Order: sequence, then structure tokens, then C-alpha cells
Amino acid sequence: MPTPVVTLRGVKKRFAAFQALAGVTLDIQAGEIFALLGPNGAGKTTLISIVAGLLRASEGEVRVLGRDVVSDYRFTRRAVGVVPQEINFDPFFTVEESLRIQAGYFDVELPEARLVELLEALDLVAKRRANTRALSGGMKRRLLIGKALVHDPKVLFLDEPTAGVDVELRQSLWRYVRLLRDRGTTIVLTTHYLEEAEELADRIGVIDRGRLLVLDDKDALMRRHAGKTLRATLAAPASALPPELSAVGARLEEDGLVVAVDAAPGASFGAALAAFARSGLQVKDVETTRMRLEDVFVSLLRAGGGGASAAAAPREAP
Repeated sequence: MPTPVVTLRGVKKRFAAFQALAGVTLDIQAGEIFALLGPNGAGKTTLISIVAGLLRASEGEVRVLGRDVVSDYRFTRRAVGVVPQEINFDPFFTVEESLRIQAGYFDVELPEARLVELLEALDLVAKRRANTRALSGGMKRRLLIGKALVHDPKVLFLDEPTAGVDVELRQSLWRYVRLLRDRGTTIVLTTHYLEEAEELADRIGVIDRGRLLVLDDKDALMRRHAGKTLRATLAAPASALPPELSAVGARLEEDGLVVAVDAAPGASFGAALAAFARSGLQVKDVETTRMRLEDVFVSLLRAGGGGASAAAAPREAP
């Protein structure tokens, strides 16, 4: 197996009596989009700050591209780009000046071709010479991403990158994130838009109270935890369920016009469909829906991670 791009082993972080991280062990692989999900205060931003060299862990080891983030910080900081939650610009610089100044922090030249590439990718060409204070919230968010990319980092942390932006811009940023991944950049995404993680992520980690509860491939996680619901719309409302349908756990909804049946993850609706056939009810329409990542996320937090972390543990063994 190739060496992970980011490695954390037993990482803890305390702020006085508060423990923000409680022994996180995690590998992030090259060229993947890894979504780190959790409620407010779960430890996501603390973890990002430690990897990026903005905070120092109280205990444990963190490596980027095989180098220790404390002893070899000059190398690791250049390998990482961070898009923070907060919008932090000097309002008196233009977009171009902001990008060139950011490149200077890394002792990197920003050639015209690279500058234009970033401006075009983030749809900021028309705002090249505009002061940042004149930008909309969405444009400022795009400029933050540009600043994080000027030194061409191998690892890009996106901390709530689309907070407060409109749907069209969000989808545009999604396309650009995929393009970066395809070019070999490793993306670590934190977001409260669970559809964003469901759309983009290759793997998902769920953190709560500083502990990594779940770590799995997105598709495997959904197969393991996402139940399904079959909803049959009847030609005429039913006053009561036939016994065949009651036996498979069906329920009436919408004043008897809809019969709904749930299936556990991995289960089929074979028994329910056979029960419908025997029931004599006239069915006008049938649809099935699967739990979204948002539903799975909430259920995992309520269960404290369930059994998923045990399933993923062999991957993350030191």
C-alpha cells in the first residue's frame, strides 16, 4: 500500500481542561476526497489546524508526505493549503494583489499564466483588479480557495468551503474540486452540507467529541447504514391495512392513500411486494427512496458510531 499523504497517530489536543481531540488515528490517501464530518465543536477545525501547523498537538504524531509537521514544518506547511471558515482579507488589496501576496508568503512566483488559470477556474477574471471589500460573499469564498492554491499544495483542506454561497456557485466549486482531485491533489473537506459530502467524497470520517467514530468508503458506509423505504400510492384510500401488509411492517400514510414499508440496509422488498400482490389493493404508483447521508450521519451520532468504527479499525492500525 502506498504511503499515506497525511498520517495521524494517537493525536490528542487539550485546551486547559477541555480535550478537543482524544486520540485520533487516521490515514488520508493520495488523490482522494476525504470528508471529515461532525457537529460543531467535534474537533474538525482543531485537527486541520494541527496538520497545517497552526496548532501543536498535545500528544501523538502527525506527518504530511512522510514528514513530521513539527520537526519538518517548513516542508509540511508548503505541502498544505487551507481554506478556512472565516473570510480573512485585507480589504484594501485587489484580488490579484491578494493572490500575489499569498504566493509571496511561500516564496513562490505567481506567473501570469498561473494567475489567469486560478482566476478563470474560480470565475474571478472580471474582478481581478477589484478591491476585496467590493466582492460578494460568494466571490470572497472563491478568493479564499485561490489563496490556498497559489503554491500548488499536495493537500488541500476545505473547511466549510461553500458556506453562504448560492447553489450555482456551489456546483461550480464542486466541479473544480473534482478537477483538482483528478490532477492529483488530495482534498480534505469539512462541511455541514451533507449533500456536498455525499456528492464529492470518496471516503468519510465522522468525528464527535474529539473521537473518530466512523471511517469508511462512502459507498460501503451507505450500503451498511442506509435503509430504504417503499411507498405505494393507492388508487383509493384504505381505511385499514390488510393483514398481509401488517405482517411485513407496513403503515398507512397520507390519510390512507399511501402504504409505506421500510427495509433495513441490504434487505430487499421481496416480501413486501408479495404481500401487496396478495392484499388485493389497487396500486397506482410505487417509488423507493434510500436514506441520504444526512440521515445516516444523524443515526451514527445518536448511536455513538455503532459498529462501523470497528469495521474500519484494521485500516487505521498503527
